[in-house]
Amino acid sequence: MQDFRGKTAVVTGAASGIGRALAQSFAAEGMRVVLADVEEPALNEAAGALRAEGAEVLAVPTDVAKAADMETLARKTVEAFGEVHIICNNAGVFTGGLSWEASVADYEWVLGVNMWGVIHGIRSFMPLLLEQGGEGHVVNTSSMAGVTTMPYASIYHVSKHAVLALSECLHHELALRGSRIKVSVLCPEVVATHIGASARNRPRELQLDPARSAPSPEREVVEQALVEAIQKGVPPSEMAERVLKAIREERFYILSDDEWRKSCNTRLEDIREGRNPTLALPGTG
Repeated sequence: MQDFRGKTAVVTGAASGIGRALAQSFAAEGMRVVLADVEEPALNEAAGALRAEGAEVLAVPTDVAKAADMETLARKTVEAFGEVHIICNNAGVFTGGLSWEASVADYEWVLGVNMWGVIHGIRSFMPLLLEQGGEGHVVNTSSMAGVTTMPYASIYHVSKHAVLALSECLHHELALRGSRIKVSVLCPEVVATHIGASARNRPRELQLDPARSAPSPEREVVEQALVEAIQKGVPPSEMAERVLKAIREERFYILSDDEWRKSCNTRLEDIREGRNPTLALPGTG
C-alpha cells in the first residue's frame, strides 16, 4: 500500500504508547483513524488531540479480550467510514514472575489481551477486508519477546510467540489465496511506553488477591527491571515509522536492530544445533 490518504486505519491500544504513535502517524498521512482502548479517559484525550490537528477520528472504548467488543469495533468502523484498510492489533499488557507461581488470573489476563485480542481482531476484521476486494494491511504487535525466551516473563513470551505464529499462518493463508491483503508483525525492543503500569487496566475479576498472592522476588525483579528499561526505551514514534515503512514495502517482519537480534540469533542457533537453550540476555555479549 503506497497511498494512505482517505483510507481508514483501526488501532487497538491507541490511547498511549505505540498505539497512539501509530494513530498519529496514520492521521498525518491523511487517513481516517479509529482509536480503540480499554482506558476510556485516555482514549478520549488521544482522540481529542488528533481532532484538534484536523484528523477525522472515531474513538471506541474496547476490551480487546472480549470478542463482542471487537465485533462492535468493526461494526462501528464500517458505520462511520464505510471501509477499513489497515488494522493494527496492538493492545498489550505485561506481568512477570515464575511460570509455576503465576496465577490462573495472570495467564487469563495477559493471554486475553495479548493473544486473544489479536485473534478477535483477525476474526472481526479479516472478513471485511476480504469482502472489500481491495488492498489492505494487518499489523499484529508481537515483540522481540516473540523470538526469544527469558526467565521470569513466561506468560508474556508465550503470548507474543503466539502472535508471531498466528501472523505467519495468516500471511501464508492470504498468499495462497492470492489476496491483496498483506500482513506485518511488529516485534519491538523495549519502548518508552506505560506497559510497566499496565495493571492499571486489569479487569476486576482478574485482580490478584493480595492476601493469597504476595509478589515473588522474581516478579519484583523483572517488573522493576522493565520499569527502569522503558525509561531509556526507544520512542513510540520510531515504531510507527517502522510500521509505515513496512506497509509500503509489504514487508512481514518488523524486527529490532539492537541487542535483541543477537539474543534471537543465539536461540535460532540453539534450535538448529539441537542444543539446550542458552540464556542470552540482551546487551551481555
